[in-house]
Amino acid sequence: METVAIIPARYAATRFPGKLMQMLGNKPVILHTYDATLATGLFDKVIVVTDSDIIYNAITTHGGTAIMSKREHESGSDRIAEIVEDMDVDVIVNVQGDEPFIKKEPLEKLVRQFKDPSVQVASVMRKITGSEELYATSCVKVVVNKNNDALYFSRSPIPFSSGTNIEPVYHLHIGVYGFRKDTLLKFTQWPAGQLEQIEKLEQLRYLENGVPIRMSLVEFTSVAIDTPEDLQRAAKLL
Repeated sequence: METVAIIPARYAATRFPGKLMQMLGNKPVILHTYDATLATGLFDKVIVVTDSDIIYNAITTHGGTAIMSKREHESGSDRIAEIVEDMDVDVIVNVQGDEPFIKKEPLEKLVRQFKDPSVQVASVMRKITGSEELYATSCVKVVVNKNNDALYFSRSPIPFSSGTNIEPVYHLHIGVYGFRKDTLLKFTQWPAGQLEQIEKLEQLRYLENGVPIRMSLVEFTSVAIDTPEDLQRAAKLL
C-alpha cells in the first residue's frame, strides 16, 4: 500500500499571516512540521504543497520535497487533490502545516485504519479534559458510534448533557486526515453541503454524502500555530 503524507501550506492566513514561516527555535514552523512527519518513518513520501515561493524555497533548500500548486484552492483537501491526481498512490495523509509537534502515535494509528478495506476516510480524536476546550468554538468536537465512525462534528459541545446520571465523554477532533485517493477526488467534485457551510467544517461534506470517517482515539496533545500567542506557547514547549 503506497502511503504518502501531504502537508498543504498556504502563506496567507487570516488570523496570523505568514505563520508557517515564523521562526520557532532555529527554524520556521513549516520545517518543524516537515521534519517531524518525515521522522515517523511511516510514509513512502512526504511532500509540502504550497502556493508560496518562500515556503517552497524553505523546504527545498533544506533538502525536502515541495511542489507548487498550479491553481487557487478553497481548502487544503482541494490543494492535495490537485497534486495526487496523477500520482500512483493508495492512501494520502493530510498533515496540517501548523502542527510542528506532530508525533508518530496519531499518524501510525491513522495509517493502520486503512488495513480495513471498508475505511475510506480516517481521522483522530482525544478526550477533552477542560472546559476551555469544550466551549471554545475553535476546538472542534466529535461524537462517534460503536464502530468509532464519526456521527457528527461541531464547534458546539456535543453530546448535550440533559442532566441524566450518564456522565458525557467529550472528544476533541484533531485535524489530521487520511483518505483513499479515489474518495478524496470524489470529495472535490461534491458541492459544499448545508451543514458544512453552517459549521464551516469541510469534513462534514463526507458525512453529508454518506461517507463514514473512522476515528482513532489518541493521547496526542500539541500546540497548533494559529495565533501569535500560540507561537509563544510553542516556543515554551520547544
